[in-house]
Amino acid sequence: MRNQQFALTVISDKAMNQDDNYKSEHSVHLEDHFLTRRQFLQRAGMGFGALSLAALFGEGLLSNIAHAEAEATLLPKVPPFPAKAKHVVHVFAQGAPSHVDTWDPKPALTRMDGKEIPNMNGVGYGSPFKFTNRGKAGIEVSEVFPQMGDMVDDLAVIRSCYTDIPAHEVATIMMNTGSRLVRPSLGSWVLYGLGSENQNMPGFISLRPGGAPPGGTSNWQSAFLPGLYQGVSINTKVPTLNQLIENIRNPVTPLEEQRRQLDLVHKLNEIHSQNLQKEAQLESRLEAFEMAFKMQTEATDAFDLSKEPQGIRELYGRSAQGNQMLITRRLIERGVRFVQVWAGGWDHHQDLEERLPERAKDIDQPLAAFIKDLKQRGLFDETLIVWGGEFGRKPTRDRNGGDNPGRDHNAKAFSTILAGGGVRGGMTYGATDEFGNAAIENKVHVHDLHATILALLGFDHKKLTYRYNGRDFRLTETYGEIIKPVIA
Repeated sequence: MRNQQFALTVISDKAMNQDDNYKSEHSVHLEDHFLTRRQFLQRAGMGFGALSLAALFGEGLLSNIAHAEAEATLLPKVPPFPAKAKHVVHVFAQGAPSHVDTWDPKPALTRMDGKEIPNMNGVGYGSPFKFTNRGKAGIEVSEVFPQMGDMVDDLAVIRSCYTDIPAHEVATIMMNTGSRLVRPSLGSWVLYGLGSENQNMPGFISLRPGGAPPGGTSNWQSAFLPGLYQGVSINTKVPTLNQLIENIRNPVTPLEEQRRQLDLVHKLNEIHSQNLQKEAQLESRLEAFEMAFKMQTEATDAFDLSKEPQGIRELYGRSAQGNQMLITRRLIERGVRFVQVWAGGWDHHQDLEERLPERAKDIDQPLAAFIKDLKQRGLFDETLIVWGGEFGRKPTRDRNGGDNPGRDHNAKAFSTILAGGGVRGGMTYGATDEFGNAAIENKVHVHDLHATILALLGFDHKKLTYRYNGRDFRLTETYGEIIKPVIA
């Protein structure tokens, strides 16, 4: 009898415990009051939609999302193939330099000066500048580049470049993004593929001398790539460090307190991610805050040219362009992956004979000094240098020039210079016709140039892709051939 009573007591206790558990599970809890409308909709209705999508897409959809999230990091990555270059410096001569007055001599054009050239609807304009053989390679270089001419044995001169449209804004964006549409920039693709060697500095920095260039932020945007890979644009024209990088120092809150605030924000973000979901825009904004905090010490040192010896300052020249190139060397030295240097002012529709030498002089000494400086520091072989504009110029006189002529736009021919980072120096590649009107031999499209840059960094341009809106995108779209002869 006692055993039966004991058994009934145990059963009764279990029943009470089960009843308590049931009540606990089905009662209102404090955290239930914090259920957001988004959470309610997700729990009530989105589950059925997810089941349907899973049946339609299989596991690939979720795996792609997880892959995209995993890739959103600035940590350094190993490229799939052996890399010849670790950094890229793109010195962009925006405005379209005249190739026939700089790197592509045309004696036939000189003979046709002032004469009608068949099928060109204009009068020939022979270059007013003298070309001479330079270096051991004997490459002909215009007199407007005396110091770069001294470096010609380190250069690969591509004389057969061409692009799609001879309009500055469109062609500028095309050169920097590989597309006429809204696409990630070259620097963003490089950062996405390789990450950065310095976690305290942006991996992609754009140095511009003043206002926004044609196309504006499209030239250093990340577009559909995570915002972490967007370029940081810095106006190098301003005189002081605080103006160079706005709000680089916090005049009110000390670093220790800023660190505490950021740590709190990261904790709140973890709670948000667990209760709701990770949001790419929010993650990118937090990464930007973190980077801004780290830059207060690292960037102030990188951009402080007063720490350079006087001999180095004189080597680069005390000019705006000289300062840009010296800053670029300091950034590369600190592990920045991609530096975009704006060196514009080449839109010479008139007064070419006076204006082109002035513009060439601005970049000639700084760029030659940059190459020399990289060499003496052991950085030249791992740094790919690219110089060139968005298109070229016509061999005929621009009709707007009057007595002081210039040249009109030409998408069919222009020159680009490569150096360092696995490039075969002391060579020319490709050719234009006898007047320099169009590329005719070993033609190099912008996509080919981008494919070659990625190859030197250790990537197959066809396989460096990012999935967006159900499609795999790449820098070179569906085109591009590597210029193998220029690779050492």
